[in-house]
This record gives sequence, C-alpha cells and structure tokens, in this order.
Amino acid sequence: MKNKLALLSSSMLLSFTLAACSSDASTSHPVASATSTSSPIPTASEATKTPSQQSKSAHSQSAQANRLSATILSVTDGDTMKIKVNGKNETVRLLLVDTPETKHPNKPVQPFGPEASAFAKKTLEGKNVQIEMDVSERDKYGRLLVYLWVDGKMFNEMLLEKGLTRVAYVYPPNVKYVDPFREIQKKAQIAGLGIWSIENYVQKDGFHPDKVKKTQPTIPAPVHTQSPTASSSNIQYKNCTDARAAGVTPIYEGQPGYSRKLDRDGDGVACE
Repeated sequence: MKNKLALLSSSMLLSFTLAACSSDASTSHPVASATSTSSPIPTASEATKTPSQQSKSAHSQSAQANRLSATILSVTDGDTMKIKVNGKNETVRLLLVDTPETKHPNKPVQPFGPEASAFAKKTLEGKNVQIEMDVSERDKYGRLLVYLWVDGKMFNEMLLEKGLTRVAYVYPPNVKYVDPFREIQKKAQIAGLGIWSIENYVQKDGFHPDKVKKTQPTIPAPVHTQSPTASSSNIQYKNCTDARAAGVTPIYEGQPGYSRKLDRDGDGVACE
C-alpha cells in the first residue's frame, strides 16, 4: 500500500513539473503576430507612391501650412498687388520674377508689360488667394515678398509659363523656388513665348527695348515705265521667244516692244 501511494505522488509531481515547463516555454517566445503590430501598416494609396512622390506630398503639405489667406484688393502691374491679410492692407511684390514696366516713373511702357498687367488683373482681382513668404519677409520699400497662390496654382509660375516675366532678383536666402522657376523659364524661351519672342529684348540686367533689332520692311523698287519715243515705239516682237532673245523681258505696258498679243493674261506685263 505504501508503495502505491509513493508511486502516485511521484506521478502527480511529474505532471505538475511538465505543466510548468510548458507554461514557461509559451510565455518566453511570443508569436509573430504580436510583434507585427509594432510598426504601422501603410494605406493602399501610400504604398503605391514612390519615395519621390511621398517627399513631394510632404513638402506640399508643409508649404500649405506656411501660407496665409488673403484677398486681392487691386493689381498695380504684373508683379505688384495690394492685398488684405490679417485685417491689414499690404502691398506685395512677387518673389524671383520681374515683369516689364508699365508704370515706372523713369521708363516708358515696355513690350509685354501691358499684357502681364492684364493677365494679372484677369486672374487675381477680387480673388481670395494665399501668400507664402520665404526667409526675408519685406524689401527695402516695405513690401511683402511673396509667392502668390490662386486656385491652387502659384501665380509666379503662371507668369513664367506664359513668357510674361523673367527670373530675376535672386537674392539669398529668398531662393526657395529658383530652380523650378528657371526650368519653366527655359521652356518658355525655347517656345519663344511673350518676352522671349523679341530678340535681344531680355538681358541679364532687365528689359532693353532700345537693343531690339529693328527689321526694316522690304519695299519693292518702283517700276519705271519708259515713255515710248518715236524711234522706239515701232519696235515689235514676233513672240516672247524673240523678246527674250533680245533680253528685254518682261515688257511692261508703255515700254517699247509691248503688245497685247504678248500679254496673254492682260495684266500689263508681257512675256512674264
């Protein structure tokens, strides 16, 4: 009897030991599904984006966060406007671009200046817009220096695309968009749009209407008709072959040798 009790006690002790080992093993090695939740799972749209697109998207969101809402009060010219922002009236000057003059006190109206102003008025006047500033906020005249956004597009770039402005006044640190601006300008130059349609007009230091090559119109030389003389009025040619052999073609009406029979189309010129 004592032997049976000892055997039963040994069996129970072995069972408890095995159960404890099994419990320790299950807790010391968590399953893979538990670790997989430590990193976020990208959405389907994010997963299909390239790293470059994701970077641009992040940049765009960052740029939008730095924009201020404003209302256009009036357009001075292609690159200068008056706006209302944060309850205050301000004059803004577009960054990194320069349109031809229309209201300069010491310069005449320059080619494509009126077109740039008209485009600005048509696109901006009365609109709700957004302004984005670079590092330095104002110029020496106290104007806000801005990239101007309207209907989700940057107006500085719109002017460049149409050839109504040049990349100019590139002064660090306000150079945030200078590289894409130059790429857009290059395309307008190649296409010969706007200011780029006039040879030598756009120089490194600005616009120079005085340096534009002026093409003189070609004026045809007047046709002098020779009055027939007594000695020459009787000259007649049998046909245009004879007239050509004499080296007098074409023969205009009133000249020696002209006759209706040689002027078959009746335009006053024989043997054309």
